[in-house]
Amino acid sequence: MLVALGALAFLFFALPLIGLLIRAPWSDLGPRLASAEVRSALVLSIVASLWATALSIIFGVPLAWVLARVDFPGRSLVRGVTTLPLVLPPVVGGVALLFALGRLGLVGRWLDSVFDITLFGTTAGVVVAQTFVAMPFLVVTVEASLRSMDRRFEDAAATLGAGRWLVFRRVTLPLIAPSLAAGAVLAWARALGEFGATITFAGNLPGATQTMPLAVFVELQREVEGAVVLSLILVAVSLAVLVLLRDRWLPRI
Repeated sequence: MLVALGALAFLFFALPLIGLLIRAPWSDLGPRLASAEVRSALVLSIVASLWATALSIIFGVPLAWVLARVDFPGRSLVRGVTTLPLVLPPVVGGVALLFALGRLGLVGRWLDSVFDITLFGTTAGVVVAQTFVAMPFLVVTVEASLRSMDRRFEDAAATLGAGRWLVFRRVTLPLIAPSLAAGAVLAWARALGEFGATITFAGNLPGATQTMPLAVFVELQREVEGAVVLSLILVAVSLAVLVLLRDRWLPRI
């Protein structure tokens, strides 16, 4: 019975992909893939998602360490706010970013008046929106690894004279490296597929903020075949990365 239920669950995920493959316009797939719009959206999606992943690592790892190792009043609230984008509708996240970092937002008006920085309609705005929804995946994964790791290795290094930064760099990071890699992959995959927060906060401008998910949405309204082609590209890129990295990192967690 478990095998049968597992097979049904797999079919639930596989059937939509089969539907895409059947509907794909294979005869004119090449010209569609070579179009400037597809290349622009694909490059923007990859570049923005990689930047979002890098920012998630730079800021998410310290945040995960604080949540796992530092006991302070309100830690549960901080953790809740940090993980809120996991359950928050992306459009709501985009609206929240708009009122915080938009041109007339809480911080955005100061960025515009002092530094002449406007995030709406820019690739930087796309990166900010993607980082907002992607970083919680990395924080949750790394925090869980930090909580479950054997701290005796850190204690042993400290007794041998290693400083806190040296212990973190030479002992802690290697021990949580598989979880960090898995969290980074999850964050990247979430950033690559982000739609709601991006279109709400950064807009949908071709060549500037129109990522692949946004391009799929536009194509679906005017030509189904174009949306299918763009969807196949996203599926192929995401599936290839997840399959290649799954066997390398995830079994070690």
